[in-house]
Amino acid sequence: MEDTFLTLKHDSEGLFKEKGSKFFAFAYPVADEEEVKIKLDFLRKKYFDARHHCYGYMLGKEQENFRANDDGEPNHSAGDPILGQIRSHQLTNVLIVVVRYFGGTKLGVGGLIQAYKAAASEAILNNEIIIAIVKKRLLLKFDYIAMNDVMKMIKDYDLEILDQTFDNICQIHLRVREALFSELTDKIGGLEQVEILNG
Repeated sequence: MEDTFLTLKHDSEGLFKEKGSKFFAFAYPVADEEEVKIKLDFLRKKYFDARHHCYGYMLGKEQENFRANDDGEPNHSAGDPILGQIRSHQLTNVLIVVVRYFGGTKLGVGGLIQAYKAAASEAILNNEIIIAIVKKRLLLKFDYIAMNDVMKMIKDYDLEILDQTFDNICQIHLRVREALFSELTDKIGGLEQVEILNG
């Protein structure tokens, strides 16, 4: 199915040292730019005394949303090598931040590129690459008497329930595999007393 992508399983770290400078790398699976911002803010506060917080991220199944930031290092010497590691592993929905503590000896652009690349690579190697599935949200509203039909469909399609409210009128929030979305919405359309509120 064409609704899968490669990403990282969990948070991980890497470390590269060169001529007294230390490059601490932090890799995170992220869902959106808001999550990227939260992680960056956290690291900037925690490592407030570091000279540089360089990063690269890639978002979206088609890797269409990405950014590299050198944070004061020479142009393309930090963010691009970090982003390059994400690309070379064909990952998406991933953020890698490399925090640098300057060791007193300048490394030159070539040395910086190598150091940021090595630190980012180390963080990926200390993680696990997994196949993730693109999912969409679906909100259903239905009469209580349609409960059995809805629950059978959830079981048949192995849907993930995010939250639910059961009363005379029920609501259920689901996560659906993208490749099954149109087939599922067609099927729901055939059920009586069941309404799709989004999707």
